[in-house]
Amino acid sequence: MENLAQYLDSTYLKLPEQAEISSEETEKIVFNLVDEAIAHNIFAVMIRPHFVSKVKQYLSEKNSTVKVGTVIGFHQGTASQSEKLKEAKKAIEDGADELDFVMNYEKFLTEGWEAVKEEMLECTQLCIENQKVAKWIIEIAALTDTQIAEVTKNIATLVEENFPENTSKVFVKSSTGFYVTENGKPNGATVEGIKIMLANAGQLPVKAAGGVRNAEEAKVMIDLGVKRIGTSAAKSIVIGENSLSNY
Repeated sequence: MENLAQYLDSTYLKLPEQAEISSEETEKIVFNLVDEAIAHNIFAVMIRPHFVSKVKQYLSEKNSTVKVGTVIGFHQGTASQSEKLKEAKKAIEDGADELDFVMNYEKFLTEGWEAVKEEMLECTQLCIENQKVAKWIIEIAALTDTQIAEVTKNIATLVEENFPENTSKVFVKSSTGFYVTENGKPNGATVEGIKIMLANAGQLPVKAAGGVRNAEEAKVMIDLGVKRIGTSAAKSIVIGENSLSNY
């Protein structure tokens, strides 16, 4: 197994009100995450857009190679195409290396693929033009197996047809980790869901996010074929501990 740390996006995306803590405490958590990523050579930190500029500057001062990732249209994905583009442009200006967009899966479910295709094309093009990595969160817990396959295949086709030389820079990502499920159903990456994504992703890499909390689970995902894992338990995974986090 290659270095696990280089597969990991160390993630903290809770707003203060979601965690029931202050803005100052949230910022402390974010920068602790960054320090852990530096110390353990974790590939990237995944944070909210308003932290990007500060974190990018901090990493530069530390001469670190850790990448800065952020989320766009998070977490419901219902922001308009223009709102997502505006948010993405600001994140790029602030120094984000990777942008994880939430697909408007509610619109897909009610109106079909054609209703979401244009926002994916425009947002992906923005990233590629600026030499950034784009990841599309499809929220597999909201979809049936058939829909997971359809969306993944359609994203792959869109990228392969429009950006054939940049397929390695556009991921299909499983989950936000914030979707509310019923009856204890997992809201993140599952082996079954990831297998469907991988079978339909064509040349595109797949990112598993949500629910991966230890090295054993991370290795299972990597063995399946994912190229990146989004997790709030990155340090635990790298040092071989079990995370007790439910996020």
